[in-house]
Amino acid sequence: MIGASTDTMNTAPRNDDAPLKLEKFLPYRLNVVASLVSQALSRIYSDRYGIGVPEWRVVVTLGQFGTMTGKAIGAHSHMHKTKVSRAVALLEGRKLITRRANRSDLREALLALTSSGRTMYDDLAPIALDFANRLIEAVDAADRAAFERAVDRLIERAPKIAAEFTKSKSAG
Repeated sequence: MIGASTDTMNTAPRNDDAPLKLEKFLPYRLNVVASLVSQALSRIYSDRYGIGVPEWRVVVTLGQFGTMTGKAIGAHSHMHKTKVSRAVALLEGRKLITRRANRSDLREALLALTSSGRTMYDDLAPIALDFANRLIEAVDAADRAAFERAVDRLIERAPKIAAEFTKSKSAG
């Protein structure tokens, strides 16, 4: 219904027999949760430091691991290399990270937080942890371990299912 008004879309007849209902579809619901949580958390570091989600992920990853390549940051944070590259350029321009040649592979650079970047990480880490603790309070204490196991299993299973679909598509 491209171009339809919101009123028209809200009053469109429902098809209760539709096999796939977006609002009940688990991948969609997980995406909505991730989007809403990410937006809420990003307001904190955006207001405080003027950085976006990709920059936040780079700072937190380097805060956790110290020195890494952009490729390793992308793999750890599930970001495409162009997003990592743009985030690194912005953070480097703001003197929050440094770049030095990787002597074992001159095609790569090793990235690390500067003292200002470390200060940002040290300031934001407890705030982010408080945010996460307050968020998990929505899950009953007795259900939290099961919730964590379920999230871990979903993270593990999704790529396996994608690989199965990819194999069957290329075989057909």
